[in-house]
Amino acid sequence: MKKIKEIIVVEGKSDTNRLKDCFGDDGIDTLETTGSALSEETIQQIKIAQQKRGVIIFTDPDFNGNRLRTIIQKAVPNAKQAFLPRSKAVPKHRDGSLGIEHAKDADIKEALAAVYTHTETDFADYNHADMVDLGLIGEPDSQQRRLAVGSELKIGYTNAKQFLNRLNMFQVAPADLLAAVKNFDKGSTHDTK
Repeated sequence: MKKIKEIIVVEGKSDTNRLKDCFGDDGIDTLETTGSALSEETIQQIKIAQQKRGVIIFTDPDFNGNRLRTIIQKAVPNAKQAFLPRSKAVPKHRDGSLGIEHAKDADIKEALAAVYTHTETDFADYNHADMVDLGLIGEPDSQQRRLAVGSELKIGYTNAKQFLNRLNMFQVAPADLLAAVKNFDKGSTHDTK
């Protein structure tokens, strides 16, 4: 399956949805900064994404977008950058703000075309059954398990659906995932004695 190798760093869900409209659900992965307060956890995830697949910073062409771009660039100096001109990000309604979500497909593709790499991925995505088999869903301790495993793998804690998405986005090696689960199991065995 062909997809964009790099993970695209965007500001929010509407940007993710817009990019998936352009490239297809399986053609692109995004990491959302979720607003102007960039958490240390999000910065760490961007750093890991850069190590694993590379990242492209693609924030809105406004004050807040430029502010986030500067913070991310300082933390991850090797990140690629894609820019959308302000004139291409104008909302249809007067009361809206500039944003990637307002751009035409052709403008978004042009902005990213200069920096992304296409790759044939042979990474086999994890699925719901894998999550169940590893106790990451459906067990009384699944929430604690995801918290511990996410922390060890440095992909953060989320609900089950997002955790599965992150395992696939960061292309976590099966051996690494299994080792993290086993480490949790060892730790929880000691706790009960």
